Amino acid sequence: MVFLRTKPVGETDEELLDRYRATNRTDHLGSLYDRYIPLVYGLSLKYLQNESDAQDAVMQLFEELISKVLQHDIRDFRTWLYSVARNHCLQILRRQTNTIQVELYPDFMESDESLHLFDDDEDNERLPALQKCLEKLPEPQQRSVQLFFMEECSYADIADATGYSLKSVKSYIQNGKRNLKICIEQTTK
Repeated sequence: MVFLRTKPVGETDEELLDRYRATNRTDHLGSLYDRYIPLVYGLSLKYLQNESDAQDAVMQLFEELISKVLQHDIRDFRTWLYSVARNHCLQILRRQTNTIQVELYPDFMESDESLHLFDDDEDNERLPALQKCLEKLPEPQQRSVQLFFMEECSYADIADATGYSLKSVKSYIQNGKRNLKICIEQTTK
């Protein structure tokens, strides 16, 4: 007769997340995060190409999660954490290289044209007009454009943060960008 050793049944991700939100005790979040440290470390190592930097990223990410999990409606913690970890690594790389590295996903972005409001050489002269025109946009467009261009959030992150649908976020950014260009051109003439 063969006896199989079964893994003890523990709390689900959702249960630990709910307990953390209810009590604000980081040990609940720590237990949840411990499950995914190999995933986060592997991802960090893949992007950062350095063990020490990857270890630092794992620790920094946990500190960020303390507040981030309270701000987002998380349906699947593992998937959400993977996305947050990837974005964290990309931000580290941007700071290190001082260039923008973008990973395009067809589900989140229409094209690379949507990454810039206008050419780099136009930035300085149009910046005051941009600020004025941004304030004139309808609130959903204004918020989506700010999150996308200024805070470098993905479409999915914006949808999570605002409650807008993914299609609405895409539309708000596209229309907001078009409206900004029209307004800026009229203002700088």
